[in-house]
Amino acid sequence: MKSLPLSEKLTERVKELTCLYEISKTISLANNVEIKVFKKIIKSIKKAWRFNNDTIVEIQISDYHLTTAKIPQNTIYQISYITIPGVDRGFIKVHYPQKKHSQDHFLDDEQKLLDTLAIEIENYIQKFQILDNKASLQKTVERMKRLSVVGEMAATIAHEINNPLANILGYAELIKLSNTNLEIDSDITTIINSVIYTREIVKKIMFFSCDRPNHFQVEEVKPVINFALLFLKPNFQKKEIKSELIFKNNITSVKIDSVQITQVLFNLLINALHASPRNSVIKIIIENDRENFFITIADQGLGIPQEIRPKIFEPFFTTKDIKEGSGLGLSIVHGIIKSHKGEIEVTNNFPTGTIFKIRLPLS
Repeated sequence: MKSLPLSEKLTERVKELTCLYEISKTISLANNVEIKVFKKIIKSIKKAWRFNNDTIVEIQISDYHLTTAKIPQNTIYQISYITIPGVDRGFIKVHYPQKKHSQDHFLDDEQKLLDTLAIEIENYIQKFQILDNKASLQKTVERMKRLSVVGEMAATIAHEINNPLANILGYAELIKLSNTNLEIDSDITTIINSVIYTREIVKKIMFFSCDRPNHFQVEEVKPVINFALLFLKPNFQKKEIKSELIFKNNITSVKIDSVQITQVLFNLLINALHASPRNSVIKIIIENDRENFFITIADQGLGIPQEIRPKIFEPFFTTKDIKEGSGLGLSIVHGIIKSHKGEIEVTNNFPTGTIFKIRLPLS
């Protein structure tokens, strides 16, 4: 890299300063991380290099890969890397065609400028990452506030509904006992079944809205799982669906609230039954490693569309008919798993179906 005459040095410094100004202005006016911003950046860089007619600028960062022109097969180049936490490593390269230039045609100050521009781009991307995270956090806080209000309202409504429901059910059962008209008997049976269904929804709302204390104690795993499957055996038989229980665990006992874990199993298995076609298999796999205990429930149904997965644990969200689901089952499951300091994740089952995998810490 040869030294330049003073007049040429001044010309190059002006070009570099102009480039820095243009890029700083472009970044300051940007509203997001956008491809058009990177296009403006590489155009400004091209103008700043000594032999700018032969200069080709290349930038690669995350999903973006842009150049100011097609890159020849053989080039010489200067490069500066872009490193941002949480983003794939990228770079900026400034190329000259090898047949016309040598490495000596690059200036030391051009490399310094390239390094400065890489930092500018890092700051630009990180700025919007921070803003996105802040907005996401704000949305989460607002959602939690709304859920808190919903919980309080739900508890009040459920309490107020419970008493008239008990009266309706009691009188309907009395009428059924003394009634001899078959047509009326059918109508009363419909009323009784509807009240019982409504009462179950009210129970779920009460469960969802109250802070039920956990009763953790060391429990044997097999009886809890077997009880849930035995209880739902008629449901499996009615839909002609088989259950396959696989124990891979080395431990026999875990510290859990057995009532709540049974509730989790009921909800997940009922959902799996609802989604599964006849003659399919629902697998329940129990296993553990040194730190965690896992329950996996895999069905062969239609699966859960990707676009609704973020919503499935939200209260009152359901894809079922209004008579088939209240939208509280998976919310309750999520709350119970969180209270056990665990996690639940949803993945695809191949070739079709859904897998719910629960992780519960052993300690």
